Amino acid sequence: MDKVNILGVNFDNKTFNQFQNEFISRLNDHLSTFVVTANPEIVMAANENPEFMKILKNDTDYITADGIGIVKAAKMIKQPLPERVTGYDLFTWLMSVANDRGSRVYLIGAKPAVIHAVQAKVAKEYPNINLVGAEDGYFKGDLDLVARRIQKTQPDMVFAALGFPKQEKLLAILRKNETPALMMGVGGSFDVFSGMVKRAPEIFQKTHLEWFYRLITNPSRFKRMMVLPKFVVRVKQSKRGK
Repeated sequence: MDKVNILGVNFDNKTFNQFQNEFISRLNDHLSTFVVTANPEIVMAANENPEFMKILKNDTDYITADGIGIVKAAKMIKQPLPERVTGYDLFTWLMSVANDRGSRVYLIGAKPAVIHAVQAKVAKEYPNINLVGAEDGYFKGDLDLVARRIQKTQPDMVFAALGFPKQEKLLAILRKNETPALMMGVGGSFDVFSGMVKRAPEIFQKTHLEWFYRLITNPSRFKRMMVLPKFVVRVKQSKRGK
């Protein structure tokens, strides 16, 4: 089974290594590639927002299971996914690939201080990357203008840290224009990559409790986390409806 449908969102039934191989192949062929790393929050948001769901259904090339909640949901509906494939892990791997290849990379999103810290890290640790653009998420102008600005730099990779669904809306425009780049929304990855926010310790990652670490270190996320039990209920209902 190539795809696993969870509440209307089609997840690619692939391992991290399979995604890596396909992304390298598409980079080699200069194919326009739009990747979404979706967690339960994104799935629930798409179920509330028809425009967002349309993007996920029609404009994306790959959707990965970003979060243990998606993997567990797939198991609940008896269509298991092999493993979670997080946006942060894909982002850091792709940055290493870009450094090895001397790729043209465009970064957009996060606060000004964060994007400046990301630029400094790229210059120091990824010196072969050709950083053709790095701007914070507080830009003026509509997304079409921003997309044209990005396209003019002829990037090989575009990473947008604007939060969903804004980052996906921007990348969908680039995909529709067949921008020959690998494009991915990365949420809060710039904050972690810059060192301004700590990623959960390895013990939390291995036990799939990164969400809990984020909650205890940032209690303001509690309201967002309330979507998780709703997600589980919706998945159970969808299972009964089959």
